[in-house]
Parts: sequence; C-alpha cells; structure tokens
Amino acid sequence: MIERIILVVVLAAVGFLAYQAFSRYHVRRAAASASTDPILSDLKPGVPAIVYFTTPTCVPCRTQQQPALARLQADLGEGIQIVKIDATQDSAAANRWGVFSAPTTFVLDGSKTVREVNHGVADAPKLRRQLKALGMVS
Repeated sequence: MIERIILVVVLAAVGFLAYQAFSRYHVRRAAASASTDPILSDLKPGVPAIVYFTTPTCVPCRTQQQPALARLQADLGEGIQIVKIDATQDSAAANRWGVFSAPTTFVLDGSKTVREVNHGVADAPKLRRQLKALGMVS
C-alpha cells in the first residue's frame, strides 16, 4: 500500500515539474518574438499588457475570461492594456505565440516582455497577482 502512495506522489511531482518546464518554455518562445510582433505595435510603452487569445466558440472565454479582463480593466484603468486576439481570425499570431487552446493569456511588462502565460481561464485576482509580482500594479 505504501508503495502505491509513493508512486502517486512521484507521478504527481513529475507531472508538476513537466508542467512548470512547459510553461517556462512557452514564456521563452513567446518572449522571443513578442517585442517585435505586429499585434503589439499599438501598445503604450511603460504600461503592462495582457494579450488574450480567444475564439468565437469558446464558452469559458465569454463567460469567465472576458468578464475577468473587464473587471481588471475597470480596476486598473489606464494602468493596463488588453489586446484581444481572435485565434481563428489571426491564426498566424496564434502560431507565433504558440497558442494551442483558448483562452490563453500572456502577461507582459511595460517593455513588452512576456513574463507569465496562463493556459485556460485566469481570473482577475490571479492576473492582478501576476502583475503585482512584476511590480507593475499596487
């Protein structure tokens, strides 16, 4: 019985480490092209941004992610920029950023450097924590 518990713990640890490694890889991949990506050309310098990939058929995008982003925008006003990308309309951008599911959000600092990636829904408190960890919001 103890062997099974140890096996479960080891498998969980391996899964967690694999996810962490994948997330770091995804951030590095997106960061490599983000500063020169045309979808970011209208961003104001010095202001953090969230790049949000969605699709028209994504129910969690409409019911959870968009309201969370709207709440964050209402709370931070000019202190945050949100770039919404329809992955079906701009599949080239989705490919450049390595997006494979919707919703996916990328948190960028004021110099357009990708700092965090969220696969799936990221609520407003989580996004705020990520921005706060960057020192971009109070």
